[in-house]
Amino acid sequence: MLPLAFKFDSVPVLVVGAGRVGARKAEQLIEVGAMVTMIAEEFRQPVPQGVFHVEQRRYRQGDLHGFLLVVSATGDLAINDEIVAEARDERIWLNVVDDPARSSFYFMALHRQGEVTIAVTTEGAAPALAQEIRTLAAQRLPNNIGEVAATLRDERRAVHERGASTEDVDWRTRIRQLLGSDATN
Repeated sequence: MLPLAFKFDSVPVLVVGAGRVGARKAEQLIEVGAMVTMIAEEFRQPVPQGVFHVEQRRYRQGDLHGFLLVVSATGDLAINDEIVAEARDERIWLNVVDDPARSSFYFMALHRQGEVTIAVTTEGAAPALAQEIRTLAAQRLPNNIGEVAATLRDERRAVHERGASTEDVDWRTRIRQLLGSDATN
């Protein structure tokens, strides 16, 4: 496994299933700019704000066409079997909630502070453990870490605008300066 951070601005994503987990996954994807479509026979949770398209019906073969990423949160093994087969045939990234063996990616437990994101995964083995590790790590972060990231972004941009390389800057020293007394929190 290789953890990566993808940009989801306007990326078409399908969530099949609209229970608690499906709604939560849709919300996470909307937060990062994905264009989320939801298909479900029954919407047991309110449709998350910002969902691009909703269809209340059963999944059908061909529903994955045009999507780059799919989340199957149906809780129905037979439907999941159909979705897994179609995703494999179409080479679409798939997360089958509560079935890491049939998933091609996993959601991570996240903590965001400004432009800093900490992500923890147990590769689907124990999501509650990943959440606990995320919480422990977040508690150790300096309070101003988001502001530090924004300042460093601006400073890096200024270096590039001067035509210089950011590789020549002693960033560790600069980071420690910016963290100040928060570095030990």
